[in-house]
Amino acid sequence: MSNGDIFVGEIIGTAILILFGAGVCAAVTLRHSKARASGWVVIAFGWGFGVLAGAYTAAPLSGGHLNPAVTLGIAVDTGEWGKVWVYLLGQFAGAMLGAVLCYLTYFAQFQANVRRTGTTDDTDDEPVPTLGVFSTIPEIRNPAANLVTEIIATVGLVLPILAFGLTEGLGESGTLVLIVSLLVVGIGLSLGGPTGYAINPARDLGPRIVHTFLPIPNKGTSDWGYAWIPVAGPLIGGALAGLVYNLAF
Repeated sequence: MSNGDIFVGEIIGTAILILFGAGVCAAVTLRHSKARASGWVVIAFGWGFGVLAGAYTAAPLSGGHLNPAVTLGIAVDTGEWGKVWVYLLGQFAGAMLGAVLCYLTYFAQFQANVRRTGTTDDTDDEPVPTLGVFSTIPEIRNPAANLVTEIIATVGLVLPILAFGLTEGLGESGTLVLIVSLLVVGIGLSLGGPTGYAINPARDLGPRIVHTFLPIPNKGTSDWGYAWIPVAGPLIGGALAGLVYNLAF
């Protein structure tokens, strides 16, 4: 794979991932969305389908990593570091592009995120904080616990992905991406409760940067004090998964 193919593939694939993932968060969170308050299960499946669409699209060009933690885990296992920087640049650029596309898709809903007065509808009295559409927010803010959660959840993602490569026929049959997508759904349902399961530094940091600059009415904070955890945790988890895989398999 050439550097150009990898860069383009990761931009496109990660943009699709974030468009679907941030899109389902917007659908569930924002007022005047037909899917509002449809729940965590919908969010988990939305992110899983985002992985499905993004990875299948990017696979012919880049292999469809879409996640610096996955790229790092593979590099730690194989010792091949030469193209890591290309993957990461594409992933972060794609994540930011996907966040912008989500904003444009839900533009009217974001613009309606205003404080209303003189209405009998109490649900319209307060603006909806919008960071949760773009990035993760811990349910209980405990940096050490949040970091451990992200590390464990990312090991739970990257180690199986590496092991799936040992299953003969998964790649050739075209079902490997489908299995990984279901894995992401499972992580969301089982391990996503404490922190919102970033498990992907690009998925969290890229959209957080976009949220900082978007002209969303009453958007609230971008919470930069927390932003290092969904970057450091997945990177540590990805490296640990690569190390464990290299030693054990």
